[in-house]
Amino acid sequence: MSPTLRRSDPPPTRWARSGRLTPTGILTVGALTVALACLAAIALGSVPVALSEVWATIRFHALHLGPEPDPLSAMIVWQLRLPRVLAAMVVGAALSVAGAVLQGMVRNPLADPFVLGVSSGAALAAVAVMSSASALWIRNLGVPVAGFVGASAALLLVLLFAHHNGQFTGPRIVLAGVAVGQVAAAATSLIQLRSEPAEIRGILFWMMGSVADARPGALALPAALAVACLGWLLMQGRGLNALSMGDDDAVALGIDVHRLRLKLIVIVAVLTGLSVSIAGGVGFVGLIIPHLARFAAGADYRRLLPAAAVFGAAFLIVIDLAARAIDTPNEYPLTIFTAALGGPFFLWLLKRSRSGGAV
Repeated sequence: MSPTLRRSDPPPTRWARSGRLTPTGILTVGALTVALACLAAIALGSVPVALSEVWATIRFHALHLGPEPDPLSAMIVWQLRLPRVLAAMVVGAALSVAGAVLQGMVRNPLADPFVLGVSSGAALAAVAVMSSASALWIRNLGVPVAGFVGASAALLLVLLFAHHNGQFTGPRIVLAGVAVGQVAAAATSLIQLRSEPAEIRGILFWMMGSVADARPGALALPAALAVACLGWLLMQGRGLNALSMGDDDAVALGIDVHRLRLKLIVIVAVLTGLSVSIAGGVGFVGLIIPHLARFAAGADYRRLLPAAAVFGAAFLIVIDLAARAIDTPNEYPLTIFTAALGGPFFLWLLKRSRSGGAV
């Protein structure tokens, strides 16, 4: 059964009494979880840093207070670990919220942001930049810029093919996204085959997701855009609730279904493109976290989206910590760990949906 808001669900005012977390509880638990994950990710690694040094560095550089910290600790905290923690936070929140929106929009509990084909378009453009076999003008683009340009181009193609009689329906969006994604994936494979052997490892590592190259200056614009998109989605709770019940019910409630769906497609694609441009192809986050958030907060998108954002941010921060700390000094792509968790979760979810259980 799709994760829709059913007529039999308890009304929002009763959710605190029916075992659901209240909005305040969601934000409190989520904020504490994110804060603890950030502290652990900054302090732990191949070179541990004391929490006192972490706080001294952040206080000195961000607030311009206190004495100058130890130079080595400051470099590790401020230049290396804090940017990747912030990148993981942004990407985790963006993919989780995008997944939650997409699952309700197409009424499919197994949908995730990558089904739109946007990530494949971003990967194609980014791999073209990293490959010496591509044209010079393509290689002159930065990987994040190319990833976002590729995501935008893929979105335009999906909208072009999904458009029918002035309308966008869930099935047409999914089919167009899968088709565009497959073509982009084939082109990406072709570029890889023509690349130099020394480039293959870097390309594969990026395609499986990593925030190792995150830098503060490069994060400012994507983070601001992601926050703006998340803020807009948080104001669409009523429309998302209506849309998840079906088009007929949404129209009866006065929702302009096709306009709202088009806006949601664009916002989801922007969030996905931003995530891919920052961290490459991180899989399963947009599938796992929305369901965990739904278990905790219920199906009302006014609670679900904040829960997905904070849970997704904390989740990817912890995954990045595991990727670089489990076998120091080696570092592994993020999707190795998200897939190890997401694969079994996906199979369980698939079995549950086939048996008619509520997701």
